[in-house]
Amino acid sequence: MRDEPTPRQRQFLAYLENTVNERGDAPSLRRAAEEFGVSHAAVAQLVRALEKKGCLRREGRYSRTIHLLHPAAKTGQPAAPHRWREVPVVGRVQAGLPMYAQQEWDGGVVVDRDIFRGANLFALRVKGDSMREAGILAGDLAICEPRQYAADNEIVVALIDNEEATVKHFFRQLDHIELRPANEAYAPMRYGFEEVLIQGKVIGIVRGPVVEAGDR
Repeated sequence: MRDEPTPRQRQFLAYLENTVNERGDAPSLRRAAEEFGVSHAAVAQLVRALEKKGCLRREGRYSRTIHLLHPAAKTGQPAAPHRWREVPVVGRVQAGLPMYAQQEWDGGVVVDRDIFRGANLFALRVKGDSMREAGILAGDLAICEPRQYAADNEIVVALIDNEEATVKHFFRQLDHIELRPANEAYAPMRYGFEEVLIQGKVIGIVRGPVVEAGDR
């Protein structure tokens, strides 16, 4: 029985699958090193390790032509269409009290595209426990669909006063917006219509050990 890829190797394999699917061919080692954020030697080592584990096949030692294989394949059959996609982590969100929104890119997370669908998804790291009863815990990555509107009771990423971002249940009242936590220890937050800008809807959570693109 062959060894399974390590988390780092699975991350690199997902990168290769995405690149082949989107561009039609595998990247050069130099380009892979730049995009994956490691050295040329590290990429070569990853390719050799995945080749030994039966995850890919190269045409010649120095060829850039790489064939991705089925995980369980022993006969060199081409891989089925990949299931993975990279979602950028664009900052951290306070799920207790609001914190200053971070606009910088903070790496990426590889997720199952069959579960997380839609265009331009982004992820935010959750801090605090105000959404605990909704199953959103500190340290989770909230996978979000970009939105500028919301329906009552949806869990959204809301930008407050163009400065602070928070994850809460959304409710529209007659004269204000209510952002409601899912933890009795926290009180609802009320704002004027002009104070709140919806950034997206939370469509899922990634918890525990995750494979983050650029993690090194």
